[in-house]
Amino acid sequence: MRPRGFLRIRDIRAISTEEGFAAGRLGGVTAAEIAVIGGSGFYAFLDGAVEHVVETPYGSPSAPIAVGTVDTDSGPRPVAFLPRHGRRHKHPAHVVPYRANLWALRSLGVRQVVAPCAVGSLRPELGPGTLVAPDQLVDRTTSRVQTYFDQGACHIGFADPYCPRLRGEVLGSMSTQDADVVDGGTMVVIEGPRFSTRAESQWYAAQGWSLVTLTGHPEAVLARELALCYAPVALVTDLDAGLAAEEAVSQAEVFRVFAEHTDRLRRLLRGVVAGLPLKRDCACPDVHEGMTLPVELP
Repeated sequence: MRPRGFLRIRDIRAISTEEGFAAGRLGGVTAAEIAVIGGSGFYAFLDGAVEHVVETPYGSPSAPIAVGTVDTDSGPRPVAFLPRHGRRHKHPAHVVPYRANLWALRSLGVRQVVAPCAVGSLRPELGPGTLVAPDQLVDRTTSRVQTYFDQGACHIGFADPYCPRLRGEVLGSMSTQDADVVDGGTMVVIEGPRFSTRAESQWYAAQGWSLVTLTGHPEAVLARELALCYAPVALVTDLDAGLAAEEAVSQAEVFRVFAEHTDRLRRLLRGVVAGLPLKRDCACPDVHEGMTLPVELP
């Protein structure tokens, strides 16, 4: 049986009743065309949000989805937020319910996703606190389900894993906010939950890759399969193990550095989502052209 794009939603906590949402409504829930997926330590985004439980054919997402607003020149804009790991980091990277997360967001009307994440640096010039907008991805995971399409011929193009238009919008917006963001770089995603050995880290660096992380895949390819625009914003929290013989990555240090920069990242991302054009003049909406999908998208 084909999974169907049903939408079953119930409010679990109304923090406020925002008026003047610019988008329509789905099942009594305000539709949001833009979403932010928060990384480690990034568990809230907007004040005055309303949280919703969304059911999907792939189980429950990491947490209830919060829908709030950001102010724009044309009025309040609805934005959805989902903490990737759930509240209090319930889900480690290798068991995050990625399929449920992306499906739930699309069910709420989301078509553009900005995804901050914590990363280690494979290059000494990219020190802790550096922001990077990667343009390439290497998948070194081993056990994660990374498709909705288990039947038929549905081969999604993934040469450029991140939407070039959305990535450009993120870079442009952060530049206008006087944020220094490194444009481009390859992010390698490892299985986890352990960090890399020194030999692995040195090998990644020798390939010319810039960043290493535990998340970001299959999130990116699942977004592409759902015809969503997707772009990560990587915050460097540490120099990876292969860069310095006397240093090693620790969870405490990763969480500490990310926490130090969370308010800054939240502020920048609010500016990004407030200025994003809703019109998608990119290839993402047409990714299924010529295909017969084995699932009915929400």
